[in-house]
Amino acid sequence: MIVTIDGPAGTGKSSVAKQLAERLGFEFLNTGAMYRAVAFACLQRGIPLTDEEGVGSVTTQLKIHFSKNCLILDGTDVTDAIRSHDVTQGASIVAANPKVRMHLVELQRAAAIGFNLVTEGRDQGTVVFPNAECKFFLTASPEERAFRRQLELETKGEVVSLNELLKHQELRDTRDESRKCSPLRPATDAQIVDTTSMSLEQVISLLERIVRDRVVHTLRGQD
Repeated sequence: MIVTIDGPAGTGKSSVAKQLAERLGFEFLNTGAMYRAVAFACLQRGIPLTDEEGVGSVTTQLKIHFSKNCLILDGTDVTDAIRSHDVTQGASIVAANPKVRMHLVELQRAAAIGFNLVTEGRDQGTVVFPNAECKFFLTASPEERAFRRQLELETKGEVVSLNELLKHQELRDTRDESRKCSPLRPATDAQIVDTTSMSLEQVISLLERIVRDRVVHTLRGQD
């Protein structure tokens, strides 16, 4: 079974997907981290993120894999490094690059072969796994999303004003929703969950209940 969780930044996708996978005993695939890794690698190499050819070339050379919920880039754990504010902004830029998306989509589909999987991102239910058995699209108010991001950055020692985060968030949303290649939008068969007033535990419990009900329904249909 494949469970997809899509949505914009700050809706809790990664935390929800990771813990949901643990409860279900599924594998977890953090695709957002993969795009962050590409942005991080390009920034480290001094390659302009708007250089479509250069970024696409670098992407095909990178060795990206997950190990014990850590992202390993060319043999180095960059799990924390890719969560910086600059990398976050850069991720949505490289994500609009067709060559980057094509390569990473191949890696994501390969990672799902033979596994029960919970995967999160922005196009998992629409492009990468259109036939997934269970799809979710998380949302939250802009203010709540920016506040969550501000708290996350503060734990890493980065201080960014809420107004600045709202501004960057709006730009990123516009970029994600308007790009020609795999724009951010809910799949027609995805269940939309507004997490604004929900705790992490409430969101995870809700999704877990829905997935388990779907499993039971599927098994009964096979009898």
